[in-house]
Amino acid sequence: MSGLFTGPDGKPRCGWCAATGQYLAYHDHEWGFPVADDRRLFEKLCLESFQSGLSWRTILEKRENFRAAFHGFDPARIARYDGTDVARLLGDAGIVRHRGKIEAVINNARRALELIEAEGSLAAWLWRFEPSPSPPPRTVPSTPESMALARALKARGWKFVGPTTAYAFMQAMGLVNDHADGCAIRHEVARARAAFTPPGR
Repeated sequence: MSGLFTGPDGKPRCGWCAATGQYLAYHDHEWGFPVADDRRLFEKLCLESFQSGLSWRTILEKRENFRAAFHGFDPARIARYDGTDVARLLGDAGIVRHRGKIEAVINNARRALELIEAEGSLAAWLWRFEPSPSPPPRTVPSTPESMALARALKARGWKFVGPTTAYAFMQAMGLVNDHADGCAIRHEVARARAAFTPPGR
């Protein structure tokens, strides 16, 4: 995540988003901005699980296919999936066809519903893992907070949610601001985070 590049508008940005126009749009409009919507948070946890062992570019390019295949990542709908749905998803060339990850999404949807029932919302529970105070930009694959989140999810029965996956989720959903120093979007994310009240607080 380190380094900067000059975007088409002449402004500096995190070096990693220079690879593709999709990365640039994702970087400028999504990555790091705080999210409180349960379905978006659940979707991101699922997509980060699918990304394990692959590049985020692969997942981002297939994101709309994933959304269609998994009914918009509605956990209530996915929790009712059965073997027929698993077979359907394994036959869908538009997504990553990995049985373990597909079955993990179904399992995690059921666990998400349990968590929502117990805590009121997925967002309120996940935002408890926001570091305080907010740390400087980091390129590490995991942190004490992401390790704690991964342990807590696993304790609740979630699958494919290791510390690295948990930290990528935290970076993307705005629990941390890991835009590089000097990145033009870092300041926009900081403003969005300052105006954001985490759910449940």
